[in-house]
Amino acid sequence: MIKTREIFEILSRGGFICQDSARAENRRLFDYIEEHFEEYKAYYDGIGFVLEQGNGYFHFTREESRAELTRRLTTLGVWIDRLDFLKTFYGGFTAGCRFTPSAIMEATAADVELKEKARRLYEGGRSVKAAVDQLVEDLLKAGFIELENEFEQRYRVTSAFHFLEDLVEMLTITEEEENETVK
Repeated sequence: MIKTREIFEILSRGGFICQDSARAENRRLFDYIEEHFEEYKAYYDGIGFVLEQGNGYFHFTREESRAELTRRLTTLGVWIDRLDFLKTFYGGFTAGCRFTPSAIMEATAADVELKEKARRLYEGGRSVKAAVDQLVEDLLKAGFIELENEFEQRYRVTSAFHFLEDLVEMLTITEEEENETVK
């Protein structure tokens, strides 16, 4: 197997390897994994990492302690709020979508609900601009977006964004099933 180290370096830090990455090397890694998924899965399982395949992306999961699981659930709540803000900004905000922070700022300035959601994203009295800048930085760091055009400051949402959407959908389905059971 080739590129196991490069793959590990990306995925072990919580990153994603996406099929639609702007970086050619990331797309090549995706192709290597996809072609030899079972071999890579067995290899990483042997060192305590579970290689998972999503809708156009790969990532690692691991068995976690209760304390770590609690911390991750708190983090998930923060990402759900971010996803809610982005979907309020543009209902079609998903993999392949292109945007600029200035477009988010313009929409936020014109929409009271969006402005309130932006302010709630990051506590501490930040301005809406600071919140949007931090959101873009967090999305970039997590691998959910990539800078597509530096001059225009245009970003493209990667297929890793499906990870968030799938989590929220899973929570929604579970909540609906729970409500049906109660009836």
